[in-house]
Amino acid sequence: MHGLGNDFVIIDARAPELAEQLNMPAEKAAAIANRNSGIGCDQLIILKPSDKADVRMQIYNADGGEVEACGNATRCVVKLLGDGTSIETDGGMLSGQATDTGAIVDMGEPRFDWNAIPLAYAMDTLHMPVGWEDLQDPAAVNVGNPHVIFFVDDSNSVELDRLGPMIEVDPLFPERVNVNVAHVHEGEIHLRVWERGVGLTRACGTGACATAVAALKRGLVESPVNVHLPGGTLILSWQDGEPIMMQGPTTYVFSGEANWDDFG
Repeated sequence: MHGLGNDFVIIDARAPELAEQLNMPAEKAAAIANRNSGIGCDQLIILKPSDKADVRMQIYNADGGEVEACGNATRCVVKLLGDGTSIETDGGMLSGQATDTGAIVDMGEPRFDWNAIPLAYAMDTLHMPVGWEDLQDPAAVNVGNPHVIFFVDDSNSVELDRLGPMIEVDPLFPERVNVNVAHVHEGEIHLRVWERGVGLTRACGTGACATAVAALKRGLVESPVNVHLPGGTLILSWQDGEPIMMQGPTTYVFSGEANWDDFG
């Protein structure tokens, strides 16, 4: 499945016997995600049983690292499993409703404390007193995973393929970070994302959430706001003290089978 071009291999291991047998070391996840020698995806999603929700979702980036949250994958899982799906993730409990073209997902409440991002030391996260070359005055938001957001004059002119990997691994971010560059035009957000463990991506749902929240807190836009990514548009709604609501499309591409042992 994919959401705005952010694509996923989804393995359904909800049956208890499958969940017990499924071992997913980083090397195997990376082999499955490899677009040349594997199946190919931005993230690998494993669905497992949960005693807290309808399903537990495990998320592996293309480099094999396990991460806490993925907004586009959450929409895909809600669309796949049906209305009212509750999802347990390492980033918190999520839920959503399917629509004709995709899903509306409750992404939970954002977190702003420096140690919740997390950052290496205390600072204001709405206007961080740090910068990398021309990228200055960022905001930081945790929406189940860590994001840093830069508001610029033109997000398309930023060398994100060069600056993104530099910022991702900066010691300021002990768990690495997703890097967002955005500009606001006529009340709408235009966004590009360097995704931790993935690279440049056509869409990042949690990045759209974090950027919309930061823009709303800075008074740059009003809720709901359209967030335009290279792969398409998401609609984000949020008020202080409330969960983030994200609406957008999903696409079911194909289903199939593969030999487990072929991936190492």
